[in-house]
Amino acid sequence: MAKIRIFSLAKKLGLRSEALIAVLSEMGVENVTPASAIDPETGVAATELLAEQAEEARKGAQAAAEVQAAQEDGRHKVVKPGEKAETEEWAEQEFSPPVHDADLLEGMAELEHHIAELEAAAEAERRGKEAVRPLSELAARPTGERPESAIDVPPVVTVLGHVDHGKTTLLDALRDTNVAEEESGGITQHIGASEVSVDGKAIVFVDTPGHAAFTAMRARGAQVTDVAILIVAADDGVMPQTEEAIDHIRAADVPMIVAVNKVDLPAADIETVQRELLEHEIVPENLGGDTVVVQISALHREGLDDLLEMILLIAEVQELWADPEADFLGVVVESSVDASEGALVTVLIRNGTISVGDIVMCGSSWGRVRRLRDWRGKPVKSMGPGRPVEIVGLADVGEAGEIMQTCQSAREARSLAEERQGVKWESHLVGQAEVQLRHIQQELGDSPVKQLNIVLKSDVWGTAQAAESNLAGLSERLDEIEINVVHSGVGEITESDILLAAASQAIVLGFRVTAGGSARRAGEDEHVEVRTYDVIYEVLDDIRRAMVGMLDPIYEQQLVGEAEVLQTFRVSRVGVIAGCRVTNGRLERGVRIEVMRSDEQVFDGPLTSLRRFENDVAVVEAPQECGIAAEGFNNWEEGDAIKAYIEVEIRRTLPEED
Repeated sequence: MAKIRIFSLAKKLGLRSEALIAVLSEMGVENVTPASAIDPETGVAATELLAEQAEEARKGAQAAAEVQAAQEDGRHKVVKPGEKAETEEWAEQEFSPPVHDADLLEGMAELEHHIAELEAAAEAERRGKEAVRPLSELAARPTGERPESAIDVPPVVTVLGHVDHGKTTLLDALRDTNVAEEESGGITQHIGASEVSVDGKAIVFVDTPGHAAFTAMRARGAQVTDVAILIVAADDGVMPQTEEAIDHIRAADVPMIVAVNKVDLPAADIETVQRELLEHEIVPENLGGDTVVVQISALHREGLDDLLEMILLIAEVQELWADPEADFLGVVVESSVDASEGALVTVLIRNGTISVGDIVMCGSSWGRVRRLRDWRGKPVKSMGPGRPVEIVGLADVGEAGEIMQTCQSAREARSLAEERQGVKWESHLVGQAEVQLRHIQQELGDSPVKQLNIVLKSDVWGTAQAAESNLAGLSERLDEIEINVVHSGVGEITESDILLAAASQAIVLGFRVTAGGSARRAGEDEHVEVRTYDVIYEVLDDIRRAMVGMLDPIYEQQLVGEAEVLQTFRVSRVGVIAGCRVTNGRLERGVRIEVMRSDEQVFDGPLTSLRRFENDVAVVEAPQECGIAAEGFNNWEEGDAIKAYIEVEIRRTLPEED
């Protein structure tokens, strides 16, 4: 929230700037001028102090009037012997009313109005600051004294692990759904929240994909969780993404349960899994440690009761609670765009209650809640803390991981959204300018770095963020090529995406989205390449190939033959010809030759003429003899050593990841 200048505030209050500066001085705010700016909280304090002074002045004026009235009454009152006149009693009282300030008295109503106005500004500023506080702070469980209105809330459980170790199959078994068969490529590519009920007690599950492309999504899931399940396949053991998941769980500082899956397979090796866990300092309970390890078969639904029991036991120790009467605060788990309903935002409610009709703020987007749905899609009027809910009504999708809060009015929400959108748009314009500048530099030859500009669209924010993160990782692997994501968003590829790509000389990548008719026509007209995918690693593979194709070729000099000069001949119109014997490999017309004499190079250039007997030939193999000539060089001598080289293009590849 912008600060307010002293002269502007004084004008609103109907005061002279000097009067307001004097009050600020009493508050300890020194060295200010009418042009100085103060924050809304200081403005509130100064205005309240002015109001107090005005109230004291009013009371003083009233007391002075009463004194004067008493004096006038005393003149007409008969005084009995031994009694004092009332005027004398008043005169004996020590009373000195504050100095009367007519401006303050007349502006009392205006003061009260501006106190409320500045308090609202300060509150808006506080909300704005909170909105950019780290997720770990805002999304944390409430702590401190538990209010009477607080309720117990279900634990939030995150399932993490390596690709194809059975995370989605486990959730399918728990919630009796069939998500796994619907996933493209057999891997989970979204992050969502769902609920499981065990003997009347709810557990909220956040499913994070295990493919390497979703590291950022796994990290975000671990930040809002109360219990983390590390799933490890009994036949596969600890894998690269398993190690990453362990790091995320430790960074989030949450209790861990290890679920060893696929124990029913013949290749299952529990001892090997435990040994690999020990190498990562995870000590199971049966080996004297404090990590709960449960053996399960998600496919055959074995061991699931034990797993759920352990989750509830750990959650009970944490005493999780939230206050449904507190200010609403939620964390965006996922968002997408529906053609008929617009932005759909899935939120995990951390505190408070959200209801249909509430005005909510999320990043640079805001709106009035039109519909609420639980995790199964059932419409609800309101939803309390600890539960996931899908919200319809925001003007735009909120990015996964952002904080959602309620606002007092549409005016406040719109103002904050416009501020944040302005910052976001300025950043976007700066990015656009940088792209165009780099392109100009590249054309002028001032920049050795080639640009691969991309407009990225996805069906949900989580995938867009993961793809963008992995594209950045690819970009870091080469100094010659820089990947620049000009724009990333959610929803169908639109005509504006195509025009942006055309202006930025970018390609458009769509993940599980399509291009509308107008977008396709615009793509053809503007010659913009549009590629769509269903599996994220196909996107990354294509970009890798594109990067390799953009690399400048590297050529290597390869020795193809050697020869020795036996004698020299002078031929008219040709010059000196060297009679040679090819001692190794071959000589070819047009190759680069290096002539050495006593270990000193006397010529380096092309072999222009190659003859065998009376005929011009293209190649002479060892151990044949031939005559050669080189344009610009006639100083041949017997015994000269000749080496012949050709340029070979070296196939370029991306450096291996560390």
